[in-house]
Order: sequence, then structure tokens, then C-alpha cells
Amino acid sequence: MKKRMLKLMSILMVSSVIFMNETSAILASGSVAKQETSSESKNDNGQDYKTDQDEKTTSDNNKQSTNSDTTSDNNQNTTSDNTTKPQAEVKEKGDDVKVKEGDKPYLSLGSDLSPDQKNTVLRLMGIDPNKLGDYDVNYVNNTEEHQYLDSKISSSQIGSRSLSSVVVTKASKGSGIKISTYNIGYCTVGMYKNALATAGIQDANIIVAAPFKISGTAALVGTFKAYKNMTGKDLDQKAVDASLEEIVTTGQLEQSADGKKENIEAMIADLKQQVANNQLKTDDDIRKAIDDAAKKYDVKLSEKDIDKLLNLLSKLKKLDIDWSAVKNQAQNWANKLGISMDDASSFWDKIVEFFKSLWDFIVGLFS
Repeated sequence: MKKRMLKLMSILMVSSVIFMNETSAILASGSVAKQETSSESKNDNGQDYKTDQDEKTTSDNNKQSTNSDTTSDNNQNTTSDNTTKPQAEVKEKGDDVKVKEGDKPYLSLGSDLSPDQKNTVLRLMGIDPNKLGDYDVNYVNNTEEHQYLDSKISSSQIGSRSLSSVVVTKASKGSGIKISTYNIGYCTVGMYKNALATAGIQDANIIVAAPFKISGTAALVGTFKAYKNMTGKDLDQKAVDASLEEIVTTGQLEQSADGKKENIEAMIADLKQQVANNQLKTDDDIRKAIDDAAKKYDVKLSEKDIDKLLNLLSKLKKLDIDWSAVKNQAQNWANKLGISMDDASSFWDKIVEFFKSLWDFIVGLFS
């Protein structure tokens, strides 16, 4: 018996050392990954942040945009067939989405586009304006924009004309949402992706374009219409409403919180995944999750910011929606930033597994 006890004590001591080494390794690997990612994000993001700042045209500048329509059109080059070429400085942001041969594109165009502006938008999308009749086309008007967004943002942000447009094509199953934008200021690629996933959109390639820099709210509404035409299914209106609230909340946080835009967007996707996994039962759970996620993504939030996130996540928690698109989008952010969404849960799972194995071994000694 004495020998067995000595043997047991030796095993426990060795096991403790192994356990501490494993724990340190897990924590260290997570820390290194986060530090490396933070460094990469800083290098990749510095210039983009400046560009985004320059593109905030629609917050209070829709009137300014309206007044500059003629100037924007006149400054563009015209081809021999009297159509407009996109300006040279227009750059794609996002996933470099292209309309490929064999795709069946579904378009939603801003109803207030002039003929020249429409040609500019179509060329940015890679669509020949002369072949527009070959596509499934609908139009988004300003009244629809206000119906969707009046309760979320000010009328000045929505503007008085619908100009931003979108083309949607079906992607292979499981590929998620891919987006490219041209001349879109208020809505970032990440904001679009997160919000559209919440609305229930899955496996779609999307191009959002405008004739000059504007907010992109019309294209958001247009995506819902184009996706419905593509799939033949209505999106859940409560989910659509929540997705619009999400994109507005994200935009507000990117103005008020201290952190990189993509980190804020990834943080929200992470929190949504926790809602999808039914991990957040109470308001206290949500607050703790927000606090943990803010630290994880290096975002400093005010109490007002936390309250906005709490309201959004509480609303999402009550929805009966297909969470698979949300989880997929969260994982895409994790892959991009090199952060594991499952760091915390896998860590504790390993602890439980370790002690279970140890207990089974000890029981085996006396059986």
C-alpha cells in the first residue's frame, strides 16, 4: 500500500509539471498569435484608415454630393460610344469579386442614377452597359431606403437620392459572403459582410459600386432585393431589421471606440458567434463577453459603446434565424486575423480532459 501511495504521489507531481507546461504553451501560443496579428493589421491598415476618413461623404454631406453630381460626371472620361469610363483613381476594396462567364448576375441599381452614372457603375462592376437587357435587374428608390433606415440613422445620412448599386451572383455552397466595393464610404466591406450574414444571406459574391464616393445605403437595401430574386426566398424581416441595426451600431462604434475598424468588426462577429452558440444567457453574460472581446481585439469601449452592443446582442439573441452564416462569417474573421474563436473553450476543454484522464488513471491503480 505504501508503495502504491508513493507511486501515486510521484505520478501527481509529474502530472502537475506536465499540466503547467501544457497550460503555459496554450496561453503563450495565443498571446504570440495575437501580437503577430496586431503587428500585421497595423501595417496593413494604416493607409486604409486614412482613406476611409476621406470617404465619409454621406454623414452630413449628401447635399454636398448632390451638388457635385454634375462636376463628378464632367470630370469623367467619355468613350467613343458616348459612355462613361470609371475614373482612374477608383480602387476596389475587399475580395476582388468578378462577374464571371457562366454566372447569372442579379442587379439592384439606384433609381436616381443618370445614364452616364449608370454606365460608370456597370463598368465598375465589369458589366457591359449594352448587355444590361441580359440581366435580372431591379431598382432601389429613395423611399425604400427611408422605409428600411429612417428608424436607425438620420435622414441626412440616407440622403435624397438612391445611387449606390449592387450585383449579386451565387457562390458555391459553404464559400460564404465575398464582397468588393467601389466608391463606398460609410459602409465598409466588413460591415456589409457582418450585417448581411445576420440578415440570412449565404454563399454570395457581391459587388457594390457608386458613380462617386457616397455612403452605400441604397446598395444595402438593393442586396436584399437581389438576393431574394436569386434565391426565390424572402429574408426574415426581423433578421433584416437586426442586420440594419448592426451596420449602424458598427458604424457608430468605429467613430467612438478606440480600435482598428477591422478589429471592431471582428469583435462583433465573435460576439455574434457566442450568441449563436447560446453561450450568453443573461445581460451579465453579455457584458462580460463584451469586456473579454474588447480585450481580445484591443478595442477600448466607453459605457455608451457597451450599452449599444448590449442592446444589439440582446436583440439578436431573441431572433429565430439561421445562425450558420453568422458562424461562418465569424470564422472568416478569425482566419483573417489569425485569432481562434475557440481559444477559451478549447483551453478549458483541455483542462477538463487532462483531469479526467488523470482520474481514470488513479482509479485504475486501485482496481
